[in-house]
Amino acid sequence: MLHLLCRNRVSDFQRWWGVFSSHAAAHRAAGLVLMALWQDQEDPDNVFFLFQVEDPEAAKAFMHASQAAEAATRAGVIEGEYHFLTPASTDHPL
Repeated sequence: MLHLLCRNRVSDFQRWWGVFSSHAAAHRAAGLVLMALWQDQEDPDNVFFLFQVEDPEAAKAFMHASQAAEAATRAGVIEGEYHFLTPASTDHPL
């Protein structure tokens, strides 16, 4: 199963959340299902969120679209990063 882990440092969490949550239908259309959302305990404007990825190509297209960059600007994103993650292969039990 593929997941997308993201981090955004934002100017104001409430501003960011307003824009982010307004894109819920677009996230779903891109095959992204929000699984969790966290704020850094010491810096609540440092936000982490995890999506389950149902359609990797649609998710990548969504993330690279000009509308995503415009939304990030409106939301007050200062910096961000994202990582597509797959389960680690290991011979050792957790």
